[in-house]
Amino acid sequence: MPEYDVVIRGGTLVDGTGIPAYRADLGLADGKVVAIEDRLPASSASRELDAGGSIVAPGFIDLHTHYDSQIQWDPYCTISGWHGVTSVTLGNCGFGFAPMKPEDRERSMLMMSRNEAISFEAMREGMLWDWITFPEWMDSLDRMPKGVNCLTYLPLSPLLMWVMGLEAARTRGATDDERAEMCRLLGEALDHGACGWTVQRFGPNSAQRDYDGAPMPTDCMADRDVLALAEVLAQRQQGSIQISQLSDFNGDEETANKDIEFLELLAATAQRPVLFNAVAVIDGIPDLHRERLRWLADCHRRGIQMFGQGNNVRLYPLFTFEHFNLWDYSEPWKDATLGSPEEKLRKLGDPARRPALVAEHALVSSPLGVVGPPERFVVRGCGTNPDLQRYVGRIVGDIAAEEGKHAIDVVLDLSVAGDLKVEFSAKDVTSSNPELVAEIIDSPYAIPGISDGGAHSKFFTGGAYPTDLLAYLVRDQGALSLESAHYHLSRLPAHVAGMRDRGWLGVGTPADIVVYDLDELALDPDEGYDIVFDQPTGDWRRIQRAKGYRWTLVNGAVTFEDGECTGATPGRFLRHGRG
Repeated sequence: MPEYDVVIRGGTLVDGTGIPAYRADLGLADGKVVAIEDRLPASSASRELDAGGSIVAPGFIDLHTHYDSQIQWDPYCTISGWHGVTSVTLGNCGFGFAPMKPEDRERSMLMMSRNEAISFEAMREGMLWDWITFPEWMDSLDRMPKGVNCLTYLPLSPLLMWVMGLEAARTRGATDDERAEMCRLLGEALDHGACGWTVQRFGPNSAQRDYDGAPMPTDCMADRDVLALAEVLAQRQQGSIQISQLSDFNGDEETANKDIEFLELLAATAQRPVLFNAVAVIDGIPDLHRERLRWLADCHRRGIQMFGQGNNVRLYPLFTFEHFNLWDYSEPWKDATLGSPEEKLRKLGDPARRPALVAEHALVSSPLGVVGPPERFVVRGCGTNPDLQRYVGRIVGDIAAEEGKHAIDVVLDLSVAGDLKVEFSAKDVTSSNPELVAEIIDSPYAIPGISDGGAHSKFFTGGAYPTDLLAYLVRDQGALSLESAHYHLSRLPAHVAGMRDRGWLGVGTPADIVVYDLDELALDPDEGYDIVFDQPTGDWRRIQRAKGYRWTLVNGAVTFEDGECTGATPGRFLRHGRG
């Protein structure tokens, strides 16, 4: 009888701990790594994978996804599964679908349809809805066929809806009884294996809104309610927090300082890891990421476990105004982009609205915004109007100068003339300077990513971040070592999320493994996106596959081979980060 189920032979092992890479054979059995040797005996396995010339490393762990709905029809959580990700966390930003009363299900899906740009029709068709309470949701995750491992936070928006009702949740703080009930339900979720809780706090001018244009339930959540839930983690010494907090898109220093003070208070109260979104290299604020990194380091010197989610993806958003909601922090733009495509076309073409939209130019062009200044937009497609083909490939600012228009008028005139199907790309929203981005990724307090996998898929494909990091920062630019890259892609996120035995490869660890050819690693396509109609009801999304991954293994079973899915579903729901 074979000693091993699989032997991975002759590869260069980068084990995720940060130690230097070395040549090794790995023997796998019963879903675990059971041997790591210079050379394992020949013919000792049911299957051998010849990894000569390839890197063997722990599978990547993506701590910021929104696959809560998609995992129900896509066991591999693509695009993440195509890019070497073997474990994902759900329930980020306070968004999710549990606990959820049956009468609130449709409303919760509508909520996600705008703020995370997930198709309502796809959700309604594809979601199982075989749960009501949060423990029942975790049981549902346990039952689902999975090609990746998953663990879940308790998201606070559905928790607030459950306890207070939607309107009360977004207009007032909790009563003492309501707060006590939320703490009880958090304790129940932790008892059943939740890895912590998440929240978005963007204030009344939220950048990610409900489908009716109102802030999300958590956006105006009272400090005392947030801190009460942090105290639950401290009392139990269990779990972590993911928080997206930004109260002002003008970059106001006083507001930013208040945000920082609250984040520190939150982490000190919880006495547990807090993952803060986000740290990025922003053109126009060249030292912002360094200030954030110094702050993170100072927090740890003071015993505060604050970590930053670092942006490293060079991909640009590609969007049309048929689906645009990326300026929701501007009231006039939020109002103009609400409603059906027909309503949006009418409002965006209304001359009476133009002065208010143009007046928001400085706000929507803020370096802290999502798509940057409209002058930098590039016209990528002409939509339904072939007469607009002459604009394709041109920069909006150049068109504005040539035609004597404001850049916002150019964007809207083109969009209306193309029935809102004219495509724009946002050029250089975050810097791709390799040395500066590597400063974030190489920090012991920052985790790469912000993939938003499963969300915003009509705009961009952030789930490709592991491939881009390895191919660009490590191989092409030499700005980051392989050892540091894999530590940050796997071991550090595992630690922050409370995954005790994953994120690195050693004897006894689960066999979540990627084997790839570094010279061949690439995004596919290398610039831009493909469009596929693979969602429930035939809905479409933008995707970006990868080249160069030879094998991806989850719990010792091959899920992808040379980019092709094997159909195996060995993924597990990781209660308490284990499983």
